[in-house]
Amino acid sequence: MTPRFGAPRESGRRYRLRRGVYAVLLREGRILLTHQRDPLPEFQLPGGGIDPGESPLRALHREVWEETGWRIAPLRRLGAFRRFTYMPEYDLWAEKLCTIYLARPLRPLGPPTEAGHSAHWVRAGQAAAMVGNAGDADFVTRVVRNLLA
Repeated sequence: MTPRFGAPRESGRRYRLRRGVYAVLLREGRILLTHQRDPLPEFQLPGGGIDPGESPLRALHREVWEETGWRIAPLRRLGAFRRFTYMPEYDLWAEKLCTIYLARPLRPLGPPTEAGHSAHWVRAGQAAAMVGNAGDADFVTRVVRNLLA
């Protein structure tokens, strides 16, 4: 069963399933986060929705590049979680199925191409407290715990 983070499903509300892929990008004791300015400013794991006909790994490469400007090499799937949320940029109540990968940042290709995003390398120990949702924080915490083990 896929764990849920955040608010439970609201009875009587219609949610659309939105599959997405996200990366924990670790390098020299730091994690690469994206800061999204709108609709609410927050730090996030880079990633996002899978477009129709797109494979999850292709979506992961595209989303990380759009939001951070980096090329990556996915290492392994860490797991997945669900969250129920309103997405104001799409005027959509979504059941987000978020699959998280551990990936290796290869090289920057330039600045983020997605408007309102900026890339930030943060200390691994601080990243979990900075991200805007509990699911992202849980996976960052697991990766950091494995670093220290």
